[in-house]
Amino acid sequence: MLKGKSLRAGLAVAGIILIAANLRAPITSVGPVLSEISSSLGLSTVQAGMLTTIPVLAFGLLSGLVSRLTRYFRVEAMLLASLALLTLGLFIRPAGPVALLFAGTALVGCGITVGNVLMPAYIKLNFPAKLGLMTGLYAGFMNLFAALASGFSIRLGQVSGLGWKGSLGVWAIMGMLAAIVWLPQVVKDKETPTQGRTAQVRRSLWRSSPLAWQITAYMGLQSILFYSLIAWLPEMLRDWGMPPGEAGWVLSYIQLAQLPVVFAGPVIAARMKNQAPLIWVIGISLVAGFLGILFWKTTFIIPSAILIGIALGLAFSLAMIFLSLRSRDGQDASALSGMAQSFGYLFAASGPLVFGILHDLSGGWIWPIAFLLLMTLALLLSGLGSARDRFV
Repeated sequence: MLKGKSLRAGLAVAGIILIAANLRAPITSVGPVLSEISSSLGLSTVQAGMLTTIPVLAFGLLSGLVSRLTRYFRVEAMLLASLALLTLGLFIRPAGPVALLFAGTALVGCGITVGNVLMPAYIKLNFPAKLGLMTGLYAGFMNLFAALASGFSIRLGQVSGLGWKGSLGVWAIMGMLAAIVWLPQVVKDKETPTQGRTAQVRRSLWRSSPLAWQITAYMGLQSILFYSLIAWLPEMLRDWGMPPGEAGWVLSYIQLAQLPVVFAGPVIAARMKNQAPLIWVIGISLVAGFLGILFWKTTFIIPSAILIGIALGLAFSLAMIFLSLRSRDGQDASALSGMAQSFGYLFAASGPLVFGILHDLSGGWIWPIAFLLLMTLALLLSGLGSARDRFV
């Protein structure tokens, strides 16, 4: 009996890691081969941009609905269904004409949305004594595979001999593997406490919990900073005379600097009653990094990028664990996750747009960097509120 429980627990951990591996890689694998996709299928610039925009829109528009469905369906079953949607989308996305490309992308976005919302709830339900460790594994492997997918996307197409279709299609194998490993969590004894299905009507967090709004703001603000930098930092550096290849590597330094703190951040945070010291580390590191870029431009860009990467990695890991630490149970974690990710991602979508508008209006980069500093201040304030030891 104990051996069976240990095996199931081991499969649950493996399942969490594999699900995490599928929650960003299908998106980050697109960018490096986007020009090849556009040339092959004759996509316009707008159509090409939609390939990365559709999943983010799904995050924002569907996250709230996903959290409501947990009143009627088990979390484990919904996660399996999300893997089925994701895998189907990954199969058909590179399979044929433009219609299938966009249909597959939409299915990928829907599948990832379910995983985004429900994985914090699943961890809260099943690993309440190991929230930091499990959240660290989840967030860490999500970011690790996102970086790997971006870095090896072109190479995968070359090795497979299928070009961009091979680059994108290979991730369907990861989706299938995750579904197979996750299956025992769905068919386990119905008497287990993780059933996670109830018709009980819960209070609305967005109407009744100021803390939920602080966490939502924190989620959105850290996303604004990340997506604004991903979209505009290379252009900024090229404008200051840095070669395009080197400017691209600066983004890699930011992503690599994130990885250790994304793994370790939740473990450290879970041991603290109040995470305010970590919030201050994030704020100070971001300010130092942005000021370094503003005043020294490309001269000290690597130290600035590393500081920003550490801060953004820690900010992301805290955003993930706040969803569990500030919830009384799995239902609250699901509701908070749905709210924070729905409003947060919709809010975050404005970041690159505002950054670009400020650049166009000013003709330089001082206003856009001032915008990042203002968002950092807001992140600090919302983070300090989210860090206090209380429940939504």
